Amino acid sequence: MAASAAECLNLLECFQRLPDPGDPRGVRHALASLLAGAAAAVLAGARSFTAIGEWIADAPAQVMAVLGVRRDPLSRAWQPPDESTVRRLFEQIDTDALDEAVCSWLAGRAAATSASADGRVRRRAVAVDGKALPGARHRGGEPVHLLAAFVHASGLVLAQTDVDGKTNEITRFQPLLKRLDLDDCVVTADALHTQREHATFLIEQKRAHYVLIVKENQPSLYAQVKRLSWKQIPVQHRERDRGHGREERRTLKVVTVTTGLLFPHPVQAMQIKRQVRDGSAGKWQTVTVYAINSLPAWQAPPADLAAWTRGHWSIETGSTTSATSPTPKITAGSAPAMPHAPWPPCGTWPLAPYA
Repeated sequence: MAASAAECLNLLECFQRLPDPGDPRGVRHALASLLAGAAAAVLAGARSFTAIGEWIADAPAQVMAVLGVRRDPLSRAWQPPDESTVRRLFEQIDTDALDEAVCSWLAGRAAATSASADGRVRRRAVAVDGKALPGARHRGGEPVHLLAAFVHASGLVLAQTDVDGKTNEITRFQPLLKRLDLDDCVVTADALHTQREHATFLIEQKRAHYVLIVKENQPSLYAQVKRLSWKQIPVQHRERDRGHGREERRTLKVVTVTTGLLFPHPVQAMQIKRQVRDGSAGKWQTVTVYAINSLPAWQAPPADLAAWTRGHWSIETGSTTSATSPTPKITAGSAPAMPHAPWPPCGTWPLAPYA
């Protein structure tokens, strides 16, 4: 994800609104500059505090300028922060405030709508998904698990929240989405979040819509959806994908269900059949998935429903760019040590040269 110089400055403005955790006496490096340098280094591949410090120190003058790196007032030499400065910052900073600042910047960049293959404007879809972050640990050694909201089209992270040992994804769902503007958006989630409280929250408080997978964790709802007359309903959408020696075929059936389902605000039920085989001679394996959504057929045709479910599965399987994937709340010792690679192209490289 490349960012122009103007967008980089906009991110710096977001960082400038954060409270500085350091002692104001003897400040050498501005908080916004430190955070911008760390963000650029991570986008470029740095995975430890040492690598972040070395990346900033090796950056060209034009990048240091746009990141606001300190200069000696007499010699005008660049004075980038070292590893210990970066580490102290992330041990002291309010990580919730930092999350909110970064996610608000990303949300501002996300388009309100996305175009479909046939040129129509499709509602923005937001996926809610939990991910365990490999290699990241809390102070007590527990793995870091985050619940995040992603934009389908770009993979941008709009918000994220830590799911620690005292909570779970279900209890963090509403706090995660509470501050987001989801008006007329479609929120997709897996079966864990097919909860009555979540559906009511999305429709009545956030004025959003939902596409939710239905499984046996909701036994009554699952039985109702499974018993619908699927054999009499024609297939309304087909897709086929090939890649990496694997072939997949998907079919979608949709039926309107305005009454009878034991769940808040359902309008359509869906049956998705996925057939997968490895190689041209492999056996087909079939999986049937059921889902419900809160939009009528004229607002959510089969092609859109297929795109939203496919987009959510892409997020679940990790098909998001590393620059926008959730990042752990860094604590002492949580960042894995990795050797510093040569200075690579920067995700925030300015489009125009600086004097």
